[in-house]
Amino acid sequence: MKKFLLISVVMMMTTSCNMSKLVSTGSHNTFSSSKPYVSHVYADLDVSTTKISHFYIVPATVSRGGYDNVVNTAVREALLNNGNGDVLVGLETQAKYNRKGILESITVTGYPAKYINFRRPTEEDLKFSSSDGKQNGPALFGGLKLKK
Repeated sequence: MKKFLLISVVMMMTTSCNMSKLVSTGSHNTFSSSKPYVSHVYADLDVSTTKISHFYIVPATVSRGGYDNVVNTAVREALLNNGNGDVLVGLETQAKYNRKGILESITVTGYPAKYINFRRPTEEDLKFSSSDGKQNGPALFGGLKLKK
């Protein structure tokens, strides 16, 4: 739940919006928009050096949501059981199906990581990306600068 909430907050903060202002003209109120802007939130990603692996037996209720739902549930449990990280970096999956082709179990492996140091972009952060979207420095992912 914490991961979902964190991701939701980050996504809401990184979406583009229009600045609007209420203009009162006598008996009507109208909205006037200015140029759109994008609000960025930067964070560092602190990746553990320890690789974890989690075996998950898939209940029917989870498998009804599809393969992605199974993987997401297994990753969530892996992170909860191994230090409560935010994301699993370098995700590898190994699925086991029964004779009828139904997913029985899945093993997820990767490096747990936590988002740290949330901040507004600094001059240093902004020099790593350009207006044409090309990368000029360290890897940027959704406004996140990966910590070396």
